[in-house]
Amino acid sequence: MTALKGLILSGGKGTRLRPITHTSAKQLVPVANKPVLFYGIEAMAAAGIEQVGIIIAPETGDEIRAAAGDGSRFGVEITYIVQDEPAGLAHAVLTAEPFLGRDPFVMYLGDNLLQGGIKELVAQFESANPEALILLTPVPDPEHYGVAELDGDRVVALAEKPPEPKTNLALVGVYLFSPVIHDAARAIEPSARGELEITDAIQHLVDKGARVEPHIVEGWWKDTGRLDDMLEANRLILDNLQTRVEGELIESTVEGRVVIEKGAVLERSAVRGPAIIGAGTRLIDCYVGPYSAIAEDCVVEAAEIEHSILLAGSKVRHLEGRMESSLLGRNVTISRDEGRQPRAYRFMVGDNSEIGIL
Repeated sequence: MTALKGLILSGGKGTRLRPITHTSAKQLVPVANKPVLFYGIEAMAAAGIEQVGIIIAPETGDEIRAAAGDGSRFGVEITYIVQDEPAGLAHAVLTAEPFLGRDPFVMYLGDNLLQGGIKELVAQFESANPEALILLTPVPDPEHYGVAELDGDRVVALAEKPPEPKTNLALVGVYLFSPVIHDAARAIEPSARGELEITDAIQHLVDKGARVEPHIVEGWWKDTGRLDDMLEANRLILDNLQTRVEGELIESTVEGRVVIEKGAVLERSAVRGPAIIGAGTRLIDCYVGPYSAIAEDCVVEAAEIEHSILLAGSKVRHLEGRMESSLLGRNVTISRDEGRQPRAYRFMVGDNSEIGIL
């Protein structure tokens, strides 16, 4: 079999994560202080894929190019492919056809996280040599996903967000295809929402008698398109953290699995892991609790934070209540007047914002 290429879709607008995504691509929002997109690139590199195409939108493409570069630091070669409009996953496949050629490929949604990577899937695909291998996972609300029906080890039907699903097996955002998928994508019509759906293209393969195999995901999978999913993905990744303390601790304590990056300074503060504190960040008279990821160059002073993500340059000062389950954009400032005493805060705040608690 020809060596697989990789295709990462990184062109969506991220409407469910606004206002964060008004000023940043959703695939670059960090989980455990690393952009979500990078996990997908690293998964491809670990599976031996060397040629990776990244689908970008005109609005956010420059930012993604600047972040991921030519791919050399990941051990891959990245080609950027502009998709002029978000016209569906099958349309993205057709847009990437000049890059993909007649090679088989892995397609990976850039805002997805998959435990354990894709090495095993690539091996299964290369040994079984089907026309398509799709990942499935049981979900409690299959009506919100593409859903597959199986007959033994074959996929027999697919439906996109069916009102009455026949199974609870949802498609995970990772697919492996032979080049016949291009012909299938050309053969289908746009859906009711005006998009070329990948589920319709795969159904076309099934209808033509092509072999489409399922792979049931054993570990966790997360689509990080919503705040709760982003925080949950952050929690799952931090659970595998290896302790590393390279910053400066002044009258401070660190407990559990904690990473303190070089250049971070903790003064009279306590950090309880799993948590990660970025380079250049200062913690002063504060408590940072489990499942918190604080990026570089932040300041947390006289405050308590748990189960939250702070992006670079954010400042949280003088909060009487604990801030929890929150996502703060870059260069956000949250501070409190000394008057009142609220008990808890929950925030989702875009870049360059300032919030005063009165």
